[in-house]
Amino acid sequence: MKKLVLAYSGGLDTSYCAVHCSKDLGYEVHAVSINTGGFTELEIKDIEIKAYQMGVKTYQNIDAVESYYQKVVKFLIFGNVLKNNTYPLSVSAERSIQALEIIKYAKKINADYVAHGSTGAGNDQVRFDLIFQTLAPEIKIITPIRDQHLTRQEEIQFLIANGIELTWSKAKYSINKGLWGTSIGGQETLSSHLPLPEEAYPSQLQKKDKQQVQLTFSKGELVAVNKEQDLPHKCIEKLNKLASKYAIGRDIHVGDTILGIKGRVGFEAAAAIITIKAHHLLEKHILTKWQLQHKEYLSNWYGTHLHEGLFLDPVMRDFEAFLESSQTQVSGHVYVSLKPYHFTIDGIVSENDLMDTDFGTYGEENKRWTADEAKGFIKIYANQSIISQNTHK
Repeated sequence: MKKLVLAYSGGLDTSYCAVHCSKDLGYEVHAVSINTGGFTELEIKDIEIKAYQMGVKTYQNIDAVESYYQKVVKFLIFGNVLKNNTYPLSVSAERSIQALEIIKYAKKINADYVAHGSTGAGNDQVRFDLIFQTLAPEIKIITPIRDQHLTRQEEIQFLIANGIELTWSKAKYSINKGLWGTSIGGQETLSSHLPLPEEAYPSQLQKKDKQQVQLTFSKGELVAVNKEQDLPHKCIEKLNKLASKYAIGRDIHVGDTILGIKGRVGFEAAAAIITIKAHHLLEKHILTKWQLQHKEYLSNWYGTHLHEGLFLDPVMRDFEAFLESSQTQVSGHVYVSLKPYHFTIDGIVSENDLMDTDFGTYGEENKRWTADEAKGFIKIYANQSIISQNTHK
């Protein structure tokens, strides 16, 4: 029997792949889940039990949360990356790391094939295939859902016919959970006007009283929540636990896919949205206007390339070097108020705050220049506009 490594999430698509590849195609299936955050030990155990119910030969769960943070998430924070000013790349950000770990495992066990449950109409097929064929061109890629054009109902019927009668309570929704947020796709997101129902979101409103949280950053990284220091990815998890009780971070992202079609997906990313907004405010106090200006478009390109599966392109390392360099002085505390369904950024405290009143107070008082110096500056500053107006009438 030929060895096949399956990227297994425990969801409907990958469950279909496990049964189909073992029973119909005759492969020795080795299921692998890459934990990029968001799963409890109980949930991981449930995925393992389900994998063996699907007939796999072995199941392996690989913890890649720290790797995911170090290789991807911290740069998304440094860049304040929000796709189309909305989406923190909750899923697209983790796919490259998952693909790297899967192909590494496939090589380790000398697998002949590697499989994933992506459809032929989404971005994930590109993200997985790009890394698989770049790092292991000798390993053939198997994609049953893409090749057979299956609907979710057809997959359920297939599993039932093969004696798999699990309760797919949320089979109508495709849910992907990770450190940087959860994406939710369903019938509603296939339209342009329907919202997702309340029950589609993984976190429900539990708290209604306002709560202020202190976030501490050191060189751009979140290192403490309410003065409790921890590893950055652990701080993100703690913040998400606090903020998700307020049902914060919900939205629907509309964007252009790698394939050129429009896509719509719901998401819940409380910690990601809050961290990015808090970090951005801290930067606005600390960085110069030219740092902020150049960071904005470079960060956008970093997020775009990551979204489109180009993690291995050398330009990504160039972007990362710039982003890391920009964080040298980005340290301090940010105060955030959590409220039902939303939050506010209250302010910051930092030794590196450029709002230094020794130089002046905006709109109130100038301390380092005279009125005549201001008039002279404005006259020279206007030169090019004056020349243009006089030349072109």
